[in-house]
Amino acid sequence: MPQPLTAADLVAEARALIREVEPRDFAARPDGAIVIDVREPAEFETGHIPGAVNIPRGVLEFQVDAHPAVAHVSDPALSHKERPVVVVCRTGGRAALSAVNLQRLGFADVRSIAGGVLAWGDAGLPLIAR
Repeated sequence: MPQPLTAADLVAEARALIREVEPRDFAARPDGAIVIDVREPAEFETGHIPGAVNIPRGVLEFQVDAHPAVAHVSDPALSHKERPVVVVCRTGGRAALSAVNLQRLGFADVRSIAGGVLAWGDAGLPLIAR
């Protein structure tokens, strides 16, 4: 029987399959990406990236296609799955796991913010708290 994996193992595997972007690099070159914060609503309210939408990790795969911020397209000929998506969480683990699943669901341009919201704040970038 294979050795069971840890959560850290799963995150490491996910990081090998996705593209991570440093907070300052993403902030310096906004490309119209949809920022999805996969933390729980209470976490999101403590401080989130401006413009981010909150779709918690536990329901992401079930709700992402129907979320207005994701599914909205200005040109009906364009698939919403072609729009760039950047996923973020507190430190990057949940975002990495989420990014892998979004890729598996057919999203073509998915990235994760390295270090999550903590790294974003540590870089001196703005956070909005409710």
